[in-house]
Amino acid sequence: MNTDTPESDRKAQIDTLLLKLPGVSTRKINGLDAYFVSDKMFACISGNGVGLRLPVATATELQFSRSNVVPFQPGGMASSREWVQIDRAEAVEYEKDLDLFQASLEFVKAARNR
Repeated sequence: MNTDTPESDRKAQIDTLLLKLPGVSTRKINGLDAYFVSDKMFACISGNGVGLRLPVATATELQFSRSNVVPFQPGGMASSREWVQIDRAEAVEYEKDLDLFQASLEFVKAARNR
């Protein structure tokens, strides 16, 4: 009997992509699957997308230049301007965004504690 759901398959595919990056770990936070580097969250699965924390200028540019990038609003709650969500129908397609995940990881790792 196969107990995998589309959500668990999606998470497994995203885990495969993100957990191979140096220093990345995962855990649940507020019921969402989140990804951390240096104990700071840089990405989070929410709905049909993955939220990423990026510099404000990069996040703003992505929202205007890509139709699959929207403000990150987990559970309908607005987040900061540093967070955007990339929506992809198939989780395997996030491989195309690996450079953005890497940029997010580096941005969060370099950020001073606020």
